[in-house]
Amino acid sequence: MSHSKKATKQSCQIKRREFCKRVPCVAVSAIFSTSLMGMAFKGDKTTPSSKESNYKKEEIMAKKITAVTAKVISQKGTCAMGHKIGHKVKFTESGIEGKICIHALYSMLPGVFAMMYESRFPWLKDPDKKTHACPDAYNPVVFEIERIREK
Repeated sequence: MSHSKKATKQSCQIKRREFCKRVPCVAVSAIFSTSLMGMAFKGDKTTPSSKESNYKKEEIMAKKITAVTAKVISQKGTCAMGHKIGHKVKFTESGIEGKICIHALYSMLPGVFAMMYESRFPWLKDPDKKTHACPDAYNPVVFEIERIREK
């Protein structure tokens, strides 16, 4: 890299650093959020009706999550733990209520925590429900993991 390019790069970095020191992040986000509100972007297919449904979804998601449940919705073969369709396990911040296979529990915990702390999965039709399969491929048990919100 030539000397002039290095000098230009260093001056840009210094200017960027100075900018970050002088302009609080809140101000930058306010500038961008107000200037981008209501703008349509290339490929944006949101319509007013879909925006309204998004607002409704956000209202629902504003309610606090009190627990997450895992309910058996499918079971084939012979489950060593004895899980049957309809069995439920409840996860709260203070513990687990119900009986669950350690292997299924270990594999589903990341999803349970994600659901408990408002993670969003864009491929889900219902943002409060997802499925999870037990890792035993020969005797599969499928759970429906659901957020329980305060009423």
